[in-house]
Amino acid sequence: MNDNANLQYTALYDECRDMVCRHSAPALNAHREAAYQTVSTTPLPNRKVEEYKYTDMQQLFAPDLGLNLQRLDIPVNPYDAFRCDVPNLSTQLYFVVNDSFYADALPKPELPEGVIVGSLRDVATRKPDLVEKFYNTLADGKDAVTALNTMLAQDGLIIYAPKGVAVGRTIQVVNILRADVDLMVNRRVVIIAEERAALKVLFCDHAADDRQFLTTQVAEIFVGQDADVEIYGLEETHQRNTLVANTYIRQDRNSRLHHTLITLHNGTTRQTTQLTLAGEGAECWMNGAVIADKEQHVDNNTLIDHAVPHCDSHELYKYVIDGNATGAFAGKVLVRKDAQKTTSEERNQNIVATKTARMYTQPMLEIYADDVKCSHGSTVGQLNEKALFYMQQRGIPEKEARLLLQTAFVTEVVDNIPLEPLRNRLHYLIEKRFRGELSKCEGCKLCK
Repeated sequence: MNDNANLQYTALYDECRDMVCRHSAPALNAHREAAYQTVSTTPLPNRKVEEYKYTDMQQLFAPDLGLNLQRLDIPVNPYDAFRCDVPNLSTQLYFVVNDSFYADALPKPELPEGVIVGSLRDVATRKPDLVEKFYNTLADGKDAVTALNTMLAQDGLIIYAPKGVAVGRTIQVVNILRADVDLMVNRRVVIIAEERAALKVLFCDHAADDRQFLTTQVAEIFVGQDADVEIYGLEETHQRNTLVANTYIRQDRNSRLHHTLITLHNGTTRQTTQLTLAGEGAECWMNGAVIADKEQHVDNNTLIDHAVPHCDSHELYKYVIDGNATGAFAGKVLVRKDAQKTTSEERNQNIVATKTARMYTQPMLEIYADDVKCSHGSTVGQLNEKALFYMQQRGIPEKEARLLLQTAFVTEVVDNIPLEPLRNRLHYLIEKRFRGELSKCEGCKLCK
């Protein structure tokens, strides 16, 4: 088994342990040694590991890329290149450059009392009790990829909404990859919505430079009792970008969560989303849309764990795969023995536009309770030839007809988004993507 990727990172940590810890915070450093032991003893997964059968982590992590462990300032003025406010949404706008919260962003948004949006490292220093209560509690012990991030991540983002506080305006976080050399970035995200809190967060991923980037991101999301949380992720990077993002979510009693991932342009993307419905009456919507062509690779692996009774889950992922691209979806709904009165629906629908494109789909149900209503299914096909013929007979050119049908196919995912301004903007961006107008990330496309 080739574990050279592990060896290069453990050797790096051995050499730079003091530097890594010095430029971070004790609450983050407390978990590094255990993560180091995991990375030392557990090879990064290859395709022989079931959860990673479509994306080889050893291959992705083999390149020896630079890391900014000394936390050197990287010059960037995000406002010059990125104007990401979605029209009519009136967002609270923040920037993360590589893995560091951009504290110089002005003017500073006004937030309700007690709400925190800021650097994970800085908040962990000022409010260690808050971060220690949540950090690495959902991600601990998951796998070597997550452990690698825990071992090396020095900063990231924390969003905190205290009990009973509704954050009215959407928090928009623009993740900017910026470097003069090929770079590895390890970013950590913690989102906490306490009891009866309400929170909406939009992440937009961009690459400002034509460099090879390898980004690991581990996000832990806590949805408290009766809380209402919406999380949206929009990826518009470039073909030299590799993103490995692992998201772990816990929902408490009577909470509601909308979680939507949209991949419009990328290089290689592996998204793992694991959600536990831990309190009765919780409900979640987990949706995703992927548009991929050329040599792009997008792999989504999801787990919805019904751990208690009386919870509902709804999952829909749609892919349009063109050119020589590869798409993969593996989604499991787990219903535990005591999780009676569970309702769950899982769907994965895909269009493969060329003979050279590949789509792998594996929806799964694992049910140990007997009083449940669960369904799952997947389809892989091509555009409806009868519909194409019908549209051409009415004067619509074939290319335009294909674009309209592909756009309509993805529309169902976008229409599940509660935020109307974001829905409208995504419809516009998806149409531009199908027309080939998002071939590379030339600044933020949200306002073009």
